[in-house]
Amino acid sequence: MQLFYSNATPAKADPGVYVGIAYGGDTTEDAKTLIDRVEGYTNLFILDSGRNALSRNETNVEEVCDYAVAKGLSIIVNLGIDVVDNKSDSTWFWQQPINDTIERWNQRWGGKFLGIYYNDEPGGIQLDGDWANWFRLINGENLNKIGWETTDLLYQIYQKMKDTMINGTLPQNYDLEANFFVNGVLKSDPGFVELNNAGITTFTSDYGLYWWDYLGGYNVMFAELGWNASVAEQIALVKGAARMQDKEWGAMITWKYDSSPYLDEGYQIYNQMTAAYQAGAKFITVFNYPYEDGHYGTLGNDQFFYLYRFWNDITTQKFPDLSVPNAALVLPQNFGWGMRHPNDTIWGFWTTTTDNRISQVAMITSMLLGYYGTQLDIVYQDPAFPVANMGYRHVYYWNSTAL
Repeated sequence: MQLFYSNATPAKADPGVYVGIAYGGDTTEDAKTLIDRVEGYTNLFILDSGRNALSRNETNVEEVCDYAVAKGLSIIVNLGIDVVDNKSDSTWFWQQPINDTIERWNQRWGGKFLGIYYNDEPGGIQLDGDWANWFRLINGENLNKIGWETTDLLYQIYQKMKDTMINGTLPQNYDLEANFFVNGVLKSDPGFVELNNAGITTFTSDYGLYWWDYLGGYNVMFAELGWNASVAEQIALVKGAARMQDKEWGAMITWKYDSSPYLDEGYQIYNQMTAAYQAGAKFITVFNYPYEDGHYGTLGNDQFFYLYRFWNDITTQKFPDLSVPNAALVLPQNFGWGMRHPNDTIWGFWTTTTDNRISQVAMITSMLLGYYGTQLDIVYQDPAFPVANMGYRHVYYWNSTAL
């Protein structure tokens, strides 16, 4: 049995937040079918097809976006990434001057065109990369012969890791690692540079290192809520980074399982969306991929019902506002620990055994999240962003001895 809610008319047309679906399919027909299904209880459609056949075809991209805008939805377009094997992808339609494309889209869709979703999970890729094996495969000693800034930074990190392995020297800071990620990974990406130079609002989602995603140039980060990770912690990390750096943030409800049914049950998705909404998210979306059966991807009646319920509730009811700067936990500068579990990596280069601060950070984070929930911001020491300027009622440091 199919349940449809698209004819519902909420009491308030503008809930003050963008709510929608990140479509990951590869046909215009499935995209339109999904838009028809959710048009009455969403106001955002992300064409999140990355670099599949749909996103690589300009005519198809515009056909889907025309359809979404005609239904009253705002749009964000994911065009993947402008790099193949470290080279610019000359077969992609984006090789046209990006300013011309964006100007045409601005004229075509007006204020409904919110920006470009570029790349995906850069922080997570950094954290989960098998860097030690990569250095072995390419012979890290050769990196200093290439002469590029990025490879020079990697060479210095390689030497730092080698010193730890040979002499037991523990890292004193992670400035090199942060510099590599911000400047060598993000700010050196040709497509990202082009978007930022053109003044385009850029989006992506991630599951770690949000602070440095923003430093690297992203305007809006979606925290991925899923994978059985702590919802409150992910919100605290992205919200704190966004507040301190004067950026916007959102939540991307993603997989709970790595096989069918992929997504969590509808009521849990509702709870995650509500938590993000109360914490001040500007964008709340559900990641809809893969398309294995039928026309609706991973979304079923259960998820559609609770998405409808969420929209109806935020447009007809008042929820407590938990977005004010209440409490902040300040972590060490450039402390790129993934924080998803006790053995998570530090910048992907280091294990938790190389930093004796991990257990203390983990303990105070757990305590403060237990007390404040999503009212906690997790931020980092950085002279460019003084925590004292943000008006927090309570500020805790990672090495606090009393709470």
